[in-house]
Amino acid sequence: MNGLTPYLKLLRPHQWVKSGFVFVGLLFGHAWHDTLLMQRVLFAATAFALAASAIYVINDLADREHDRMHPEKRHRPLAAGTVSVTKALLLAGACLLSALMLAHAASNTVLLIVLAYAVINVAYSMGLKHVVLLDVFIISAGFMLRILVGTLGVGIAPSHWLLLCSLLLTLFLGFAKRRAELNVMTGRGGSHRKVLDDYDPVLLENLISICAAGAIVTYSLYTVSAETVVMHGTADLIYTVPFVIYGIFRYLFQLHRRGGGGDPAATLLQDVHLLGAFACWLVSVMVLLSR
Repeated sequence: MNGLTPYLKLLRPHQWVKSGFVFVGLLFGHAWHDTLLMQRVLFAATAFALAASAIYVINDLADREHDRMHPEKRHRPLAAGTVSVTKALLLAGACLLSALMLAHAASNTVLLIVLAYAVINVAYSMGLKHVVLLDVFIISAGFMLRILVGTLGVGIAPSHWLLLCSLLLTLFLGFAKRRAELNVMTGRGGSHRKVLDDYDPVLLENLISICAAGAIVTYSLYTVSAETVVMHGTADLIYTVPFVIYGIFRYLFQLHRRGGGGDPAATLLQDVHLLGAFACWLVSVMVLLSR
């Protein structure tokens, strides 16, 4: 098992939690009772998880020299030298091929979206990650494509309100990630990630505040909009808003007081308060939508 550990670490399976965004359409589209649709969404989510792992390998290949300057990332398999470049490329290729096969099994639209995700993120790894602001918008695009693959990709019409809320929420996570990196690499951020030289704490705090407030407001407006009430047959989704607010506030607490935020998936999985807020939100939404 020890021989496989570096390869599993390279794939970052904990990041597969991000594929949860693929299920947003299934949840709010009242489609969880459709077995065939559920299968297609599962294929799409798995395809995205494998494609993301392939991209992480490529990104680690491109960043391995800079990662050696980071107190935590220097332990990554490629930076530490526990996985060779050749084996890493073979692993990335196998993951990407599997992802494309699963995506095609879901639908041609899913295949195109997964391909778009791969192309955008390879471009990110090869240079766009050095362009200030655009780097975070590309991170956000990865989340948005997950939502689209679970809606448009399987024939579910996405809500414009939810798309807007998701955009602001994922931008919030992206800018919080950059803030966390500045916290760790105080005064030498550029040695790890060049774009950090173009960010500063004040700018990032402003961007984080705008995105956090926007996400809360847009989700709140979604829950009370006439279209939502008619579609779901309830005006009670407003009662799920406190869980969203608490989750965002807790994330900010983790960012500023506990050194979290550098890895959104890890921050979520390691904090019982965040997990609790998400679980309460999910259960309450499912109960309200199934009445």
